[in-house]
Amino acid sequence: MNHNRTALVLTVAMAVFFGLMNAQADPRPRTQDNQPKPSAMVTGHDAAKPESKLIQADPKKICMVTNTAFDKDQIPFQIKGRTYYGCCEMCKGELEKDPKQRVAIDPVSGKKVDKSRAVIGIASNGGVFYFENSGNLEKYNSTLGSPRAN
Repeated sequence: MNHNRTALVLTVAMAVFFGLMNAQADPRPRTQDNQPKPSAMVTGHDAAKPESKLIQADPKKICMVTNTAFDKDQIPFQIKGRTYYGCCEMCKGELEKDPKQRVAIDPVSGKKVDKSRAVIGIASNGGVFYFENSGNLEKYNSTLGSPRAN
């Protein structure tokens, strides 16, 4: 009986541990039913409008699945001849299997933009915005306040 009880406790402990590990490994915003929000829901024209001007980002510093800016280069993934960046192997899987993860909406033109070819702006509130070109980033910035202080 004591052996079965130990096995049960270990099984529950492992389930809790791996559940916590999975929760920490996937930092994407969640819906009410705890599912990751689709990319289009957290970027581009749907992101909260920042108070200050966007800073143009190096695409290598962006996880294009979580739409998060990092201080260090992210992992490059080649998909259909284009380079996308992600923070982990799970992001690679998302980018490969879900074409919607590879596009965003330009908040100026309203057009779909391939993230591998986009001009990317980062807001002081952490929002990541994808633009067709630098002119659209400049146009967007003309509607905002001063750039953020670093």
